[in-house]
Amino acid sequence: MADVRFEQATRVYPGTDAPAVDALDLHVEDGEFVVLVGPSGSGKTTALRMLAGLEEVDDGAVFIGGRDVTYDPPKKRDIAMVFQNYALYPYLSVADNIGFPLKVAKVRKGERLERVREVAEMLGLTEYLERKPGQLSGGQRQRVAMGRAIVRNPSVYLMDEPLSNLDAKLRVQMRTDIAALQAELGVTTVYVTHDQAEAMTLGQRVAVLKDGRLQQFDTPRALYERPANMFVGGFIGSPAMNFVDAKCVPASAGVNVDLSVGSGRRLVLGLRPESLELASDGMAATVEVVEELGADAYMFCTAELNGEQPKLVARIDARRAAPVRGERVMLRARPGETHVFDAESGERLSE
Repeated sequence: MADVRFEQATRVYPGTDAPAVDALDLHVEDGEFVVLVGPSGSGKTTALRMLAGLEEVDDGAVFIGGRDVTYDPPKKRDIAMVFQNYALYPYLSVADNIGFPLKVAKVRKGERLERVREVAEMLGLTEYLERKPGQLSGGQRQRVAMGRAIVRNPSVYLMDEPLSNLDAKLRVQMRTDIAALQAELGVTTVYVTHDQAEAMTLGQRVAVLKDGRLQQFDTPRALYERPANMFVGGFIGSPAMNFVDAKCVPASAGVNVDLSVGSGRRLVLGLRPESLELASDGMAATVEVVEELGADAYMFCTAELNGEQPKLVARIDARRAAPVRGERVMLRARPGETHVFDAESGERLSE
């Protein structure tokens, strides 16, 4: 078991000026499940590969279990990695694929077979041990790839978008399985995804990255309720947070926050869809579409605010008759649910 630390870890690819990962400071506790999330090009996969020893660290350091592994090759880091494309050997059986790391490590055959059986039972693969990867579904192949990582009993698991090749329904099931498995094993896990729903479901803590820099590292609930900046507020949550220029919002909109925190700066208000409600007065908006999702319904609108027309999304009660396309409505902010950001820096200003 081991914790993981990035200390000002930086990676600059040859021929580029901007770092792919820029002075990353991150501490993953022993046994913790941490997710790195961000859009394409945010540096999340590069950071994972730096931890694995597959990318050079140009500045700073990487530690596993308190040991500086910055310049250690992958095989000396006691990590196991699960890749997006499974990376299975097509000519080997499931049993041989799972047991391959043990064979390389020259573990005795009897012990190797026993450990493969244990892992296969844990992952529900016992009946497939004699099959080849080509005879398995995508979800089963992903389980085999996980089994190959688990069988080694490493100090740290690294997972690089392991569910991205699966269909939506199977991804949801595999997320549940991975979370349960990690809780059972209790092994430090660093997981990369571009899917914020996946990050919020799996991570005990989530690190949000953008342009190679860490934006916020906290629990999923804290990221949602107290985003550190506009990027985190807009990236975490679906539908995304609404942003409105503070000076355009009428007094009747129910925004009861202290705008003096801006000290003369231009301010942006952030409102989650569930923080907006239909009312008799407030912000005027025209309904463009209502998205019915069973228990939830989302109303997509264009607001009319001092000559500006920001797009707004409000969650409405699906049990009541929803407004229709083209209808004019009024929206108010629920008390205490408005976020205030600096328009220039994007940083959070409200408590």
